[in-house]
Amino acid sequence: MEILDVVDETGAPTGETVERAEAHREGVRHRTAHVWIARNRNGRIQLLLQKRCMQKDSFPGCYDISSAGHIPAGEEYIPSAIRELKEELNVTVQESDLIYCGQVHKDVDSEFHRQPFHDHQISNVYLLWLDREAEEFELQTEEIESVRWMDYAQVRGMVASDTLPNCIIMEELDQIERHFL
Repeated sequence: MEILDVVDETGAPTGETVERAEAHREGVRHRTAHVWIARNRNGRIQLLLQKRCMQKDSFPGCYDISSAGHIPAGEEYIPSAIRELKEELNVTVQESDLIYCGQVHKDVDSEFHRQPFHDHQISNVYLLWLDREAEEFELQTEEIESVRWMDYAQVRGMVASDTLPNCIIMEELDQIERHFL
């Protein structure tokens, strides 16, 4: 059972906690950490996308951020981002490796596996520069089906045109793009 801090509209914990499944069922605001892994190949920026397993409680089979996770009660954004990178991709980083890009407020009201899903999260978005082949990542197979590198412009175009099954927020792409120069 994953216990999360309930947070206010600024992302500050209210002192209350909620179980993750209840947060998604009832639409309780909580926090997540999102890390985009990027590399520069022959002058082109590429992003590492993960393909979510079909068993995921939300957005099964969709392409997503390189690494993302809910922040457990009592934990902060950076330690959570570092932990998720290690758990999901077996990538070890230091706080200084992560570039803070901004914060996103995401509200999703949908249904997955015939269950209501109301996700109201506040996410800190980070960028990590890491040049590694997709096959070299050790995946947390319960959560991630595969990873692949895609050119940033292609990701952006496919998200905008909805031609790639994804749960990517365009605002996050805007935030990380500012750090490509």
